Amino acid sequence: MKTKTILLEKIKESVASVLPVSLIILLLSFTICPLPNAIFISFIFSVFLMIFGMGLFTLGVDKSMTPMGEHVGATMTKSKKIAVVAVVSFLIGTLITASEPDLTVLAGKVPAINAQVFIWTVALGVGIFLVLAVLRIIFAIKLRYMLFISYGLLFLLAAFSNPEFLAVSFDAGGVTTGPLTVPFIMAMGVGISSITADESGDSFGLMALCSAGPIIAVLILGLIYGDTSGAGSEAPDALIEFLDSREFGLEFIHMLPHTFMEVALGLFPVVIFFFLYQLFAGRVPKDQILRLLIGVAYTYVGIVLFLVGANIGFLPVGQYMGQSIANSNLKWLLIPIGMLLGYFIVLAEPAVHVLEKQVEEVTAGTISKKMLSFAMSIAVAIAVGLAMIRALTGISVLWFVCIGYAIALLLSFVVPDVFTSIAFDSGGVASGAMTSTFLMPLAIGATYAVGGNIMTNAFGVIAMVAMLPPITVQILGLVYRIKLSLDKEDAASTTSENAEVIELSPLPIVTEIIAEDGTVEFPIYEEPHICEDYPDIIEFTVHSEADSEK
Repeated sequence: MKTKTILLEKIKESVASVLPVSLIILLLSFTICPLPNAIFISFIFSVFLMIFGMGLFTLGVDKSMTPMGEHVGATMTKSKKIAVVAVVSFLIGTLITASEPDLTVLAGKVPAINAQVFIWTVALGVGIFLVLAVLRIIFAIKLRYMLFISYGLLFLLAAFSNPEFLAVSFDAGGVTTGPLTVPFIMAMGVGISSITADESGDSFGLMALCSAGPIIAVLILGLIYGDTSGAGSEAPDALIEFLDSREFGLEFIHMLPHTFMEVALGLFPVVIFFFLYQLFAGRVPKDQILRLLIGVAYTYVGIVLFLVGANIGFLPVGQYMGQSIANSNLKWLLIPIGMLLGYFIVLAEPAVHVLEKQVEEVTAGTISKKMLSFAMSIAVAIAVGLAMIRALTGISVLWFVCIGYAIALLLSFVVPDVFTSIAFDSGGVASGAMTSTFLMPLAIGATYAVGGNIMTNAFGVIAMVAMLPPITVQILGLVYRIKLSLDKEDAASTTSENAEVIELSPLPIVTEIIAEDGTVEFPIYEEPHICEDYPDIIEFTVHSEADSEK
């Protein structure tokens, strides 16, 4: 299929993803939350940028990031050298996370920590846990055991860490699995699994552990930083206002090269690393190199346009709406509005499309995109509703995440392993660019309006979005398992009812048969017996000794 045709299909998918949440915001702007002209114009412009950007990005991922990740995963596993696997995994996890655009957005909103210190702490957490995740696949360790150990350590640290770091740390775990990280690392898992001949679904689960690593790393950072009280009471950044279209154009022109540089710092180190790596570990055929480079260009331009649109349009809309509604007599409407937006906003996450496509391919359609999308949408809707309750009331995030992850971990013992791996991956993937550039500003605006602490009350929305999908997707797995069991029972019952009963006519008496290795006697069946040559015949009636001997 030609690239132009594929791109048109990708853009149609993008329209279906971005348009629903855009229409909801548009409806709110015409009713209970009118937007200033500057914010409204930037929002309309951003919708077109995000649609076209997502189309280019998903096309580029198919052509570059996915095959590159699979190549790295397969070749480093073939080497059978644990040291090589560990070093390569650590470098990939650290490099790709350090410049993840979503992480940069989060770091810029944390007032208590230096941005670069925060970014590299999170990156090291991802690097270390990616090593553990890869070794888990190679040594065929059950994901649930790794998750129990990781979250056990995590909650132990949370009990002693600075309370103002709790929400931020859980947010860090969700935001690291962004549009650059997900395609490459998930494809690595498929490559590794193809070499280890693992058919249990354990090519998934990498993102699950990569989400736990940053939480632990930031909690440790919280122990080091000590008291940061008062940092969350600062006012959020002032919203950009344009006097005319010229000022809007200048702001767009200013933001575009900045985002190009930001994404380049995240994408190009990974691409350079890949091409250096393949020179030593197994060369990519020359005819594929040009195709990969074209795919990288699509990915690069696509994510730049998407992020510019999210930052210039959705970020200010989210903050303004949160602040405006929370300041009114209708503040509790933030909960149902947040749930409605959450249901549709997950469809606009670029990384979610990558996960859904890969899940459908690896499971051969057993878990369809539609099934996974519905489970994730329900999860994010509930998560955003709970996040708005926290923004308005100040309930600690620890209550929610303790109960939520306890349920998710217990469910892992009663659902198929593949559902557990996909479920915890989906939690990290759901909390991406749209969450950090729209839902978080929505919570920040609401928290500031009611006089709450931004560090403890507003942060945590990403954590909530990351926590609920592991529960809903595993419930989907439980339903699937029950349905499969019932189908098997029905099939067995139907087979028994339709069994063919054959009466054998008297045959000559045959007591033995002479073979090359001696005499072989036929056994005498005294009860109904399944005929191996004719498996559909599960019963027969014996008329005589002759029949029995036969």
